[in-house]
Amino acid sequence: MTLLFSLIFAICTGPVLVESLSRVRLVGGPHRCEGRVEVELRGHWGTVCDDDWDIQDVAVVCRELGCGAANGTPSGVLYEPSTDKEQKTLIQEVDCSGMEDTLSQCKHSEDVFDCGHDEDAAASCEIPESVRLVGGLGRCKGRVEVKHQGKWGTVCNAGWSLSAAKVVCRQLGCGKARLTQRGCNKTAQGQGTIWLSQVSCSGQEVSLQDCPSGQWGKNNCTHDEDTWVECEDPFDLRLVGGDIRCSGRLEVLHRGIWGSVCDDGWGEMEDQVVCKQLGCGKSLSPSVKARRSFGPGVGHIWLDDVHCSGKEQSLEQCQHRFWGYHNCNHKEDVAVICSEQ
Repeated sequence: MTLLFSLIFAICTGPVLVESLSRVRLVGGPHRCEGRVEVELRGHWGTVCDDDWDIQDVAVVCRELGCGAANGTPSGVLYEPSTDKEQKTLIQEVDCSGMEDTLSQCKHSEDVFDCGHDEDAAASCEIPESVRLVGGLGRCKGRVEVKHQGKWGTVCNAGWSLSAAKVVCRQLGCGKARLTQRGCNKTAQGQGTIWLSQVSCSGQEVSLQDCPSGQWGKNNCTHDEDTWVECEDPFDLRLVGGDIRCSGRLEVLHRGIWGSVCDDGWGEMEDQVVCKQLGCGKSLSPSVKARRSFGPGVGHIWLDDVHCSGKEQSLEQCQHRFWGYHNCNHKEDVAVICSEQ
């Protein structure tokens, strides 16, 4: 009788505190601190319904994963690959105060109903600061420093390569690595601890700490051997000329200058990647007339012959000609109209 009363009480009062979730992860994002939320429940991984999902819930996920502050609550459908149809939605009505250490400590319901994978929850967290470039113009150029045991120190150039520079640039959210120097000039040299040496990256790692290296703080390097890296400025894009931010003529930022994109080869897959990157839902596949309504651009035409598969998280990941190479005029500028949701 007591068990029956408890079940009735749980149903009537909604979500309860049930610490049965063992792990959480973010899937499909550009780094480990962003993506579709998946939880492990009784040995099986599944998604979380976004009913009542809010920034307090995201804050707890970020804390549990050792990420930085909560940035937002994007839709889970934005992240590829899409959820497997066989995968179940395991919990819904998550209710965190934002102070919990793990998602399992938040109230939630395992009695999932009327919640398809188009309602999968997602989370966006800041990447915790563990590497930086110091002494250059802007945050994407400078001496490489890493944080260990709460203290910043330099990286010795022994074993350093362009592949390692690529990892640093990606981790910092900068553009492509374009220069790595084995040694800094006197004015750019660091002080204090030299934390790392013999760093060996493939170039595919998410963070510099994922690369094999010598023992932290154990090396015979001097600051004459501090590593210097220069990355391109962060890639960015925008839609201009429309009434809302999710429709307009497409412009991309390169070397600090905004420019347009030529429509040679442009199609539905490219539209989808732009809408996804901007957090603007899906492309509405506008007519040529609708695209032309935003007018021609001026100045640089940065990209031409862009080809996307549709799975990319950023237009920068799509194939295209070298920056600034094209055979177009501004009458061929790309325009995109997204659903906003």
